[in-house]
Amino acid sequence: MIRLIAIVVSLFATTALAEKMKLAVTTSFHNSGLSDLLLPVILEDTGLEVQLLIVGTGQALRLGEAGDVDAILVHSEAAEEVFVENGYAPYRREIMYNDFVVVGPQTDPADIASADTAVDALTRIAIIKAPFVSRGDASGTHKKELFLWTSTKLDPKLFGTWYNAVGAGMGASLNTASGLGAYILTDRASWLNFANKGELDLLFEGDPILFNQYAYLPIDSKRHPHVNIQAQRLLESWLTSKRAETLINGYTVDGTNVFVFNAFR
Repeated sequence: MIRLIAIVVSLFATTALAEKMKLAVTTSFHNSGLSDLLLPVILEDTGLEVQLLIVGTGQALRLGEAGDVDAILVHSEAAEEVFVENGYAPYRREIMYNDFVVVGPQTDPADIASADTAVDALTRIAIIKAPFVSRGDASGTHKKELFLWTSTKLDPKLFGTWYNAVGAGMGASLNTASGLGAYILTDRASWLNFANKGELDLLFEGDPILFNQYAYLPIDSKRHPHVNIQAQRLLESWLTSKRAETLINGYTVDGTNVFVFNAFR
């Protein structure tokens, strides 16, 4: 009984003394399962309790602009650079990367498995008007998808009922694609960790254009003096450490490594 009381007191003290910060992260990062691995280790190593706000990149950037979080971890470089230029963050720090893939029905009616490029794959889908699910939420994944459509010279605004913009996170969008038997662009980590694959398969991968970089941006304290600068720095120091490198590079789903650490000093 005495030992049990001591453990409870110790846990309470650790929680009470933990430094806290709010970090907006993408749904794809959370859906990958990596956050479940990292957060307890961060707390153990640093005493920092990271409270996640799980949203798309667009919403994460808006939370940062409003000063509602201390930092963000997102994956849309062009939007991040604008965020820094507008004074919401002093810089962006690259942490890790993976890649996007295109999944779809096993029958592959658009034959994207034989496509030479990601742009070719999407063009084939549009030509036969095969069902396609778009996140439609201004997330990093959605921005990448729109970039690819722009490269095809096709405008999603002119697409018909085969194009389904669902305005949802990665997991929910994958669920919709599974239910419809539709094609969808997803990050590899979310796909590997997705349980409801149904009749979907990974059909296209490997184009360098599908590179997917994640970056850490601390919110500028000059614009929002209330942000937790100490916690920002503590988390960045951990995310760029050898400990983080080992855990990120060692994280696998079904035996497949899904992220590559590249926060080199």
